Amino acid sequence: MRPARPGVLHSRFGRSRLGPLALCLGLCLGLSLAHASAPLTPAQEQRAVAVQKNLRCPLCDTGESIAESRSDISVKMRESVREQIADGRSDSEIYTFFSVRYGNFVLLDPPKTGRNLLLWGSPLLALGGGGVALWAFLRRRGPASAAAGPLQDAEPHDPYLDQVRRDTGMGRGPE
Repeated sequence: MRPARPGVLHSRFGRSRLGPLALCLGLCLGLSLAHASAPLTPAQEQRAVAVQKNLRCPLCDTGESIAESRSDISVKMRESVREQIADGRSDSEIYTFFSVRYGNFVLLDPPKTGRNLLLWGSPLLALGGGGVALWAFLRRRGPASAAAGPLQDAEPHDPYLDQVRRDTGMGRGPE
């Protein structure tokens, strides 16, 4: 074995491979930090916040947006939104990206097409159906209550007289 010279690193791989490997790792780390810390313009930052508020945290049971959530996946999703905005993607492209990855559940404002259209329209249909049923009920009941009103007002109500009519059978019509 050769004695090691001071300041020189020897390994079984040799000196020639250590330099390029360290250089490669350094460049990769530098590029990832530079890309992650690239500042957005104020307009892009506003867009990023708006997009983040429209995306649901896939792990949170409360349905909070990724802008409000502190879970690890929400942090990564926020970073992804910022990166995609920095890359020049539109809001719809970003929503499509997350929708493909996590499903329409992740969208706080899902598209109003297909089966979702039924979900959006069913409350309106139920409200309209209830209004029609109420209108039909009141219309059918209206004339009967108007005709019964004057007959009850012609004779004052006497509970004793009602009891006598019930007991004697006079309150009933011809049998």
